[in-house]
Amino acid sequence: MYLEDELYGEHTAGKVLEELILSKPMQRLKGVHQGGASYLVNKEWNETRYDHSVGVMLLIKTLGGSVEEQIAGLLHDVSHTAFSHVVDHVYENTEENYHERIYRKVIETSEIPAILKKYGYDYKDLLFDDSRWTLLEQPAPELCADRVDSTLRDMYKYGQISLTEVHSFLSSITVSEGKMYPENIETAEWFVETYYKEVIDFFMDPLNIYGYDTLTRILKLSLDKNIISSEDFLKEDEEVMRKLKDSGDRELSDLLSILNAGVQVIEDHSHFTIHRKNKIRIIDPSVLYNGKLIRASLLSRKVKDMNEAAYRKAANGMYVKVLSG
Repeated sequence: MYLEDELYGEHTAGKVLEELILSKPMQRLKGVHQGGASYLVNKEWNETRYDHSVGVMLLIKTLGGSVEEQIAGLLHDVSHTAFSHVVDHVYENTEENYHERIYRKVIETSEIPAILKKYGYDYKDLLFDDSRWTLLEQPAPELCADRVDSTLRDMYKYGQISLTEVHSFLSSITVSEGKMYPENIETAEWFVETYYKEVIDFFMDPLNIYGYDTLTRILKLSLDKNIISSEDFLKEDEEVMRKLKDSGDRELSDLLSILNAGVQVIEDHSHFTIHRKNKIRIIDPSVLYNGKLIRASLLSRKVKDMNEAAYRKAANGMYVKVLSG
């Protein structure tokens, strides 16, 4: 299977990866937006879980990861619900890991185990122990393929970084004992700055906060009125939206009418309409320095300052005033 990715270039995928990519659970991710409600308030914020999942697979391949780890990377988000992390807000799940809680069920009720068995793989061995896949997942604040791809992909797509910068960063990554690290402090500083463009400037953009808050209210109301059920969250975004719009419920229609790209919002701590906090996400990768792994913040005042500023911003949350809808 031939694949061409904006960040990682041209690649071929073997038969097992091809069948997994073409499976229904993976194809569903083409209709699940990475930014949750973002695309509803800004049509340019339209990256999908599919793009990210294939990207993680290709990044692992680029870094020399095994086919098995590429499979785990490809499938790591297959249980993401419609509207991604918005559903965590609906269920008031502060860890934002609802998709992880239902991962086993989604896998075991799909064709994925049969596809893997066809090629001699046991799905339980490959998919239910992330600790095996050290390129794919690392606890924050370290780098990992999941964290790196989502940051690079969104920030490139949304015009915050260039492809030249992406390639420069990737060429300055080294793998040691199966884990990825920046080769120097300059690379670490660049990624930390880029990461906060994503999790602070983008995730906490007043318009994004407005979209998340409004869609959360809509989905909670829809569940309360039995217009949708939790099973609907395993459909695509637009399938759920159609069900909401076709319900004919007046209260729901009124809320849906204010979830649009024409809304105008600003940050305003004094006269706010919405105050929302996101999960605090800090990045502080270890850097190979004189043959030793040392936290970037211990080597760079810039990284330390960025981390402290990001923590304060996330802890305080975003105060949003709605000007017009």
